[in-house]
Amino acid sequence: MKTMLDRSESDVVLVVDDVPDNLSVLHDALDESGYTVLVATSGEAALLRAAQAVPDIVLLDAMMPGLDGFEVAKRLKAEAQTAHIPIIFMTGLTETEHLVAALDAGGVDYVTKPIKPKEVLARMGVHLQGARLARQTRNALDAFGYASIAVRASDGRLMWQTPLARELLHTYYGTSAPDTPPAILQWLRRHLAEAERQIEPPRLSAELGARRLSIRLHRQTGDDDWLIVMREVSDAAIIESMSLAFKLTAREAEVLYWVVKGKINRDIADILGASPATVKKHLERIFVKLGVETRTAAAGMAMNRIRQLHPQFEG
Repeated sequence: MKTMLDRSESDVVLVVDDVPDNLSVLHDALDESGYTVLVATSGEAALLRAAQAVPDIVLLDAMMPGLDGFEVAKRLKAEAQTAHIPIIFMTGLTETEHLVAALDAGGVDYVTKPIKPKEVLARMGVHLQGARLARQTRNALDAFGYASIAVRASDGRLMWQTPLARELLHTYYGTSAPDTPPAILQWLRRHLAEAERQIEPPRLSAELGARRLSIRLHRQTGDDDWLIVMREVSDAAIIESMSLAFKLTAREAEVLYWVVKGKINRDIADILGASPATVKKHLERIFVKLGVETRTAAAGMAMNRIRQLHPQFEG
């Protein structure tokens, strides 16, 4: 069960070290600097605390008995809810291969032991600022109706998602993290080559009646991670616009909408729960009101008006 901590007053730091003296020194320094401090003395405890509290940053001892820091970092980065958390390694090992291993495991930085609290605080400030900006950006995207996810192309794992993205993926695809919907993963992998050349691939769409999810590949965020932005477009507003523009009834506007989308009468009848004969009658009245004689002419007139009122519409 996740513990919701108040982030309005301070950032939450998880300190992981199996040496009590190290924990004490860091806890006091961080507490005095206004951070909310959580501690763990083993790799297993660190994973549990991170899953429960989702800290803003992790200070992680590299060498611990049992589950070491490298493995803890890999597991944190493998889970959607903790993959975004910056990890600063604390290590007494200064050989290049150990420092490279720390970064390869998902660390963004490292400090060497014996720990110097001022150095730790300075490094944390840099990475927390970046994490805070990223979080604010994701929250702003959600607020404006743009959901975002990060997907690792090699194994298809959904690395993180915004709350709106979680809701949309469940609604349209019935999936949840860490699983990426197969249709999105196939689309991503199919267009990786052009994306790596910074050519934006065609957008992917998913439909639920008059609701549509538009999906675009935004940018690469790591060696193999890709940021994907989604936005739901409800065409209810478009149907209402057609009703007002052409003085159609609500049902006539719905019929015209599906004509614009290229549906035949039988399909429209299935969608609206009516008979093909009823759809045909609606179409006859639509032709009269629009002053046209064919569905192609009606669709063309409607599309022109829709694009004037709703430039984002994808017919």
